[in-house]
Amino acid sequence: MIDVVPAARPTPRSPGELLRAFSVLALQGFGGVLPVAQRELVERRQWLSRDQFVETLSIGQVLPGPNVVNMALIIGDRFFGWRGAFAALAGLLALPLLIVMTLAVLYTRFSAEPLVAGALRGMGAVAAGLIIATACKLLPTLGRNPLGRVLCALALLATLATVAGLRWPMVYAVLGIGGVTVAAAWWRLGRAT
Repeated sequence: MIDVVPAARPTPRSPGELLRAFSVLALQGFGGVLPVAQRELVERRQWLSRDQFVETLSIGQVLPGPNVVNMALIIGDRFFGWRGAFAALAGLLALPLLIVMTLAVLYTRFSAEPLVAGALRGMGAVAAGLIIATACKLLPTLGRNPLGRVLCALALLATLATVAGLRWPMVYAVLGIGGVTVAAAWWRLGRAT
């Protein structure tokens, strides 16, 4: 039998390439960067597998701060240490900051216009759709999760029930349900070895 070694994943060649990639990613992220990050980093550039993306997203979500910012720092650090973390973060934030500051100035001037108010309400639906689409793309990775599909589905339903149904603060869901699932995964991984 011949062992087949999987081909190595492409990696960014420099912190500058990370800066450019995260700048492009950020400029496409109207309504949320997460769907664009998945497409750009997993599908297009192939710097991460879907499993690696989900793992990085999971870590980014339990850390304080915006999950995509946390992901940029983790991914940048993985490839180039602190220089990569800084480059990815700068790429993610610099140009959008300039655009948002400009839009904020324009919004203060035109916010009373009905067309502007209607456009912003419509963008809410687009943002929700982008999040749902990303979740659907990442769902297949749950089959390889140590918890298995059933426990992952139960955790998903419990999270939806507490956050959307009961309207508990998200921190309780992360600490409570997240803590239970981390403990269960740790226990299952310990039994597997």
